[in-house]
Amino acid sequence: MTTTASTPAPTAGESATEFPLAFQLTPSTDARAEAEREAILADPGFGKHFTDHMVSIEWTIDDGWHNAEVMPYGPISLDPAASVLHYAQEIFEGLKAYRHADGSIHTFRPEANAARLQRSAGRLALPQLSTTDFVESLKQLIAVDGSWVPDAPETSLYLRPFMFATESFLGVRAARKVGFYVIASPAGTYFTGGVAPVNIWLSTEFNRAGRGGMGAAKTGGNYASSLLPQELAYEKGCAQVLFLDSQEGKYLEELGGMNLFLVYKDGTLVTPASSSILEGITRDSIMQLARDRGHNVEIRQVEIEEWKAGSASGDIVEVFACGTAAVIAPVAQLLGEDFALGTAGAPAGELTMSLRQELTDIQYGRIPDRHGWLTRLDA
Repeated sequence: MTTTASTPAPTAGESATEFPLAFQLTPSTDARAEAEREAILADPGFGKHFTDHMVSIEWTIDDGWHNAEVMPYGPISLDPAASVLHYAQEIFEGLKAYRHADGSIHTFRPEANAARLQRSAGRLALPQLSTTDFVESLKQLIAVDGSWVPDAPETSLYLRPFMFATESFLGVRAARKVGFYVIASPAGTYFTGGVAPVNIWLSTEFNRAGRGGMGAAKTGGNYASSLLPQELAYEKGCAQVLFLDSQEGKYLEELGGMNLFLVYKDGTLVTPASSSILEGITRDSIMQLARDRGHNVEIRQVEIEEWKAGSASGDIVEVFACGTAAVIAPVAQLLGEDFALGTAGAPAGELTMSLRQELTDIQYGRIPDRHGWLTRLDA
């Protein structure tokens, strides 16, 4: 097997790769038949079914990144003392592969995902995989599992790269052995029956992340902390939960897994600023598209009281959340223990839906990609 060229041993949080990795293919002997695969693609849901292969790359403090392989999808063997199980040293990413009308397969801004994975790795004392190897890992998986990319409207193949500490060691320090993987799952239409505005619940009892913590990293702990408040939001009839800052409890942060935008009547878009917010790639893309149209876009602290006042005065005219899975989700109401902002059953805002349409048109190749955001994976 070919590995990277010899380089000085890296420390966790630094890049270990100087030259592109060479991938070895071990084809699955148990790949699904075409009829079974097509049945899955006809009704994939989200995260329920997985393709026939996955990517695996190993890292050690002595050898750097090596043993890059596309292998059959299956269980990962871990020692009970693997440090990820005890100290949660893990990160992940999420992006999609889209089939265009000509049959080609593209993904959206993978370099941005690679950069965010590197930032997350730095925060969690994990090694950084190069952008070149990150993108190549996606191409290698699509090379064998491209038939899993659906072609129905608003469907895609969700790609989940992730990295975690595999060293068997109970001492509290950064692991010296790490695994990077990519798995893929066909994804159906997020909104069945069309895009529907959702209600969200304001959590005042729980926080997603704290100042100086891991909020800006895409790591499982941030999502674990949102699960209980999310369950409470479901009990209130809401689809998502919104968190406030952990210090003063008055500034908007983000939802359990999505960023937030407020749209003002003068056309200004405002998205909360905080050191504990995950910088969404969908969020960044929406800001660019809005600026292209001449809208003022602000990234700043936003108090919950500003939202309440803007809702009462009519100054805030639209609210939406955004993320990889839903792209853009219109918000009808924000509910709290003693208030409700917005109107139940209100239709999605005009700008909200227009931005969603433009972004998805770019992703699916229906309009020109003037920003060079698309990367072809099957060529």
